[in-house]
Amino acid sequence: MWAADKESSVDKHDGRATAQPRAVATRGIGDPWYDEPDSDWGEWRGPGAPVSTVPAQAAPSEPSAAGIYLEVQRSAAFQEVRRRYRRFVGPAVVIFFVWYVAYVVTATTAPGLMAEPVAGVVNVAMVAGLGQFASTFLLTWLYARHARLRRDRAALELRWDTQERTRGIGVQTRLNGSAHGEGGQR
Repeated sequence: MWAADKESSVDKHDGRATAQPRAVATRGIGDPWYDEPDSDWGEWRGPGAPVSTVPAQAAPSEPSAAGIYLEVQRSAAFQEVRRRYRRFVGPAVVIFFVWYVAYVVTATTAPGLMAEPVAGVVNVAMVAGLGQFASTFLLTWLYARHARLRRDRAALELRWDTQERTRGIGVQTRLNGSAHGEGGQR
């Protein structure tokens, strides 16, 4: 029953099977890490031998996905999101790291201080250790709150804009018939 369902779901994809069976995992057969290198890859050609170069490609007239992402990265909105992120994370990391190192150094250099009782059998070390857990949860909550209030909306708008712009490229490429080689075949 399951095999019949699997076959019917494959047939629903424009008549093309999307999953290709994997080759048997034998060393050297169908494995790109063990395939033979190009004819002169890694070989010494000697002095005066011509060096092959990769020809420079002309800049595409249509916008590319990479170009769109670079443009978004350079935008003022993206820079503002990054600035807000850095203004929170930088000080938070420094404060938390100093608090952690102070706890570890005090625990190793001043065991008498850490052994001082606070209430009954609870001592300074236990309170400071629980403080490490509490500060971790507090920092996580503060980070999530900061992201929700200061960055998420702007980041989501950037993401939607970027996806819409790159989606337009994919549609345009398919309409031109140049997707995945000649004739738009995969």
